[in-house]
Amino acid sequence: MPADHRLLGETAHAQPYLVLGDKYARAVKISAQAQPVMFPLADAAQVPQLLAQVDGVVLTGSPSNVHPRHFGEAVADPRLPLDEQRDEVTLAVVREALARDVPLLGICRGFQEINVALGGSLHQAVHALPGHLDHREPKEAPLEQQYAPRHEVTLQPGSLLHRLAGGAPVVRVNSLHGQGIKRLGRGLRAVAHAPDGLIEAVEFEAAHAFALAVQWHPEWRCWEDALSSAIFRAFGEAVRQRRARRLREARTFAAAPETPA
Repeated sequence: MPADHRLLGETAHAQPYLVLGDKYARAVKISAQAQPVMFPLADAAQVPQLLAQVDGVVLTGSPSNVHPRHFGEAVADPRLPLDEQRDEVTLAVVREALARDVPLLGICRGFQEINVALGGSLHQAVHALPGHLDHREPKEAPLEQQYAPRHEVTLQPGSLLHRLAGGAPVVRVNSLHGQGIKRLGRGLRAVAHAPDGLIEAVEFEAAHAFALAVQWHPEWRCWEDALSSAIFRAFGEAVRQRRARRLREARTFAAAPETPA
């Protein structure tokens, strides 16, 4: 799970911290039944080595946005936070995880990171687009209201997400984002759309392991929502399958006779 890079504390004495949201780690621990791990201060060159030590990747949401230079645009609103240190690692993680068949779950910023890593682009202000909803949360409201279901999404029949939803054609989700997918990344398939047409979930067409990303926040009290629970359970099962495969391969390698010099 990636670390966010933030300055915390009073402005005059703010210090840098590496942060992982409790709700993401808790959802992985409880509903996926997996142990969350972080690699603080990792860089992109270390990604192949680090992925060899884990059995899944969750790319979390964050207050920060993916820097638009990664899809060829300038920053539209300099007031919004960025996290280029996270970008450096997570964009590399996406490509490497998909190449190595490491189970991958993207949430909100993580959903957008997956799209950008595969050559896609983002709307920097969905609410400013004609005919689109304002997908941002009411920031002054209590968290229970911020994370309450806000709109419906229509699911693509036959998709993994559709199956996890028990075949339901439409589900209601929360909505806490200002940016969204503009151009879909290579190899991705849109499997859920908001009423305004915005892509809300993607799957990787050529994936041989779990690979799903959603624009909403299923981690929020995921044990209280059927689809959210199903997403994390399916991710957890994929993680355990990868772990079993890694252990088999390690035993096979250890048992192989040495080649004479």
